[in-house]
Amino acid sequence: LKPVLLLFFFVGTGSAPTNICSAMASANKSQELIHQLMSAEKQGEELINTAKKNRLAKLRLAKEKAEDDLKVFREEQEAKFQKETGSKAAADPTAELKDSTKAEIDMVTQDYEANKAMTIEYIVSKVLEVSTQLTDTQKQALKSGTV
Repeated sequence: LKPVLLLFFFVGTGSAPTNICSAMASANKSQELIHQLMSAEKQGEELINTAKKNRLAKLRLAKEKAEDDLKVFREEQEAKFQKETGSKAAADPTAELKDSTKAEIDMVTQDYEANKAMTIEYIVSKVLEVSTQLTDTQKQALKSGTV
């Protein structure tokens, strides 16, 4: 490619030596710029790859930290659950029910004792309170013979 380029410059111009030098300088400069561009592209790719690796490392680190935190949280919750369940399992549910039932029976007995005298008095007063007169409705029923 270079000889054709040089020949083109040599054939196409009137002063050959100065054009050849400038063509060579231009070709060298182009090559240098291409080399620079490729070098910059390679550096850019390396930079991107490094950033990707760093990002993955940070994600991995964050995931490990989250898993550790979750493990600690689970252990705390499991211990709390075991503590609550253990105390309930150790307690005798029948004894608890027995105590509750006894307390309710005692309350009913106490209410009975407190209200017994008033209840007897009320019933006796209602039994002894008998009206000796007939109501108008009763009189009418007796007259018509429906009773």
